[in-house]
Amino acid sequence: MGSFGASRTLLGPHELAVLEDAVRGRRVRIARRGATVLGIEATHAGRRVDLADGYRDVAELEARPSSRFAVMAPFANRIADARYAFDDHGYDLAPGVAGAERAARHGFVRGVDFALDELGADAASAWARFATGAIRPEAHPGYPFALDLDLRYVLDAAGLALEATLRNVGDTAAPCFFGWHPYFRLGDTPIETWELAIPAATLVRTDAEFIPLPGTAAHAPMDEAGALDFRRAHAIGALELNHGYAGLARDADGRARTRLRDPASGLAIAVWQERGVMLAFTADTVSRDVRRSVALEPMESWSDAFNRPDCADAIRLEPGAERRFRCGVEILTP
Repeated sequence: MGSFGASRTLLGPHELAVLEDAVRGRRVRIARRGATVLGIEATHAGRRVDLADGYRDVAELEARPSSRFAVMAPFANRIADARYAFDDHGYDLAPGVAGAERAARHGFVRGVDFALDELGADAASAWARFATGAIRPEAHPGYPFALDLDLRYVLDAAGLALEATLRNVGDTAAPCFFGWHPYFRLGDTPIETWELAIPAATLVRTDAEFIPLPGTAAHAPMDEAGALDFRRAHAIGALELNHGYAGLARDADGRARTRLRDPASGLAIAVWQERGVMLAFTADTVSRDVRRSVALEPMESWSDAFNRPDCADAIRLEPGAERRFRCGVEILTP
């Protein structure tokens, strides 16, 4: 019997894909609703731990509080005032909404039931492929573009990898990019004691609404970041993180790794991405379990990228073209 397996199950009315690694004692559960990871179980010190602080039940999966493990497309995090311009046209993602109620966050697919198009396993891995064509001109005010989104989750000996493919199936160029919003727990020790390392050259400066400042003002050299400089791993302590990190240094295999470790147990993870920005969030404003997990969000481009000239090339997708973004989490059990 092989190490890896893949199967289907249900959480209430919602179908899940289950990927398993029997040899290493690991299991990943992913819901079709939003293609959302619900659990990443690993074996550590002879017991099962869930590294994912995901949705706990049907009610949370349907209400989506705090966007836990959200797949973010066609944009990640925020668009300032829910407005942007593209190819000399202005767009409003929240027409008819005024004042503080205006918001555009985390894209359009968190509540979509993806198709589970493929589920399988072999001697080296288990995988599930999800797909949706929900991003269409008539579906979302202020976004008259047509995209297909495919997601492939792969559980292998290293951990869980995610490959996202955005494909422009419309007749005009489209602004788009991908992000992932996972929350991780390393057991029951306080996050203040966990050690974080982010291989970034730049801290992203933002305004009070967490919108990056215009132009070069958004780029703070890491030498000026003080306690927010995580180029060398150090404890999170009392810091309240909701910060983007850019200029990520990549290892020899082309992956930039953000590392989180519990020194008390030695349990650790490395969230990797091939390019883009890392956003670290210590869950100070979530609706439950405040500061009980840390969100480490690999993003293909910046928050408010639709409004940044320095991101224009990275987010532009021509008709018929497709773009891939790869990220994932490596499980580092001692």
